Amino acid sequence: MKTSLIERLTISKKKRLQRLKNNVMDYLSGLPANELKDGQQHVLEFLKSHDITVFPYEFTTRYKAEDIPIAYDPACKLYFTPWEGGNLYYKNGVQKKKAQRYFNSLRLEQDIQSPHRYLTNEFNVSENDVIVDVGAAEGNFSLSVVAKAKHIYLFEPLPDWVKALEVTFAPWKHKVTIVQKFISDKTTENSITLDDYFNENQQINFIKADVEGAEASLISGAPKLIQRHKNLKIALTTYHSQEDATLLESMLKAHGFSTQFSDGYMLYYYGRQNVVKPPYLRKAVLRAIKG
Repeated sequence: MKTSLIERLTISKKKRLQRLKNNVMDYLSGLPANELKDGQQHVLEFLKSHDITVFPYEFTTRYKAEDIPIAYDPACKLYFTPWEGGNLYYKNGVQKKKAQRYFNSLRLEQDIQSPHRYLTNEFNVSENDVIVDVGAAEGNFSLSVVAKAKHIYLFEPLPDWVKALEVTFAPWKHKVTIVQKFISDKTTENSITLDDYFNENQQINFIKADVEGAEASLISGAPKLIQRHKNLKIALTTYHSQEDATLLESMLKAHGFSTQFSDGYMLYYYGRQNVVKPPYLRKAVLRAIKG
């Protein structure tokens, strides 16, 4: 019996991930005991009895996509799930199971034990903060803090997500601005720098950024904004390439920020341009405060 293209691709992916798992385990097992950090040891123990996953920790076993409560809104033809006191809408109105899988990945990202979690009790959004959410996508982060925010600016370039964001934040449209542009280090027809978007009188308190590896460009395009703000907080992702964590921490420290990475690691193996190589494990979120 001939196998289909999808079956061949699935088999190929399984083999690739199994090979990656073996490489990660061999690498971690080969480190001297005095060089193996606690977080790395936890990953090694997890991989001994589980398939490889981007979050190689036991908390992931508590989540199942089919458990996500989901409903269809005929008015906008989109699926949504209850989330942080509101309804979070998915961009694709025809694939319920895909929406469930997507929302489940968000729960994994923001679990209290997840390395991808943006906030902690000590590093948090304050009452009446002005928030900039760059790479908003579905807007889960902003929906979780919209009740306490004074105003939120959502930057999301993809039209399908913009449509979903408009529905999600309709109850708070008086204090939410959606901007359909990329944030970059230069202003063009489709992109803009934070320095160019915000005038010198605009107060910003908190920036969250997940821009698929373009975090360095965001910082490079915001020197004036960063310079004029004291007590500015930034939470940005650092896992899209192997070098991101070192580069981004260096850039923020040069601007006078004190920095701390989230606990744990990610095993990020998505993306055609993403080269997965030793030491394999990547820091996921950098939390920074400008004094």
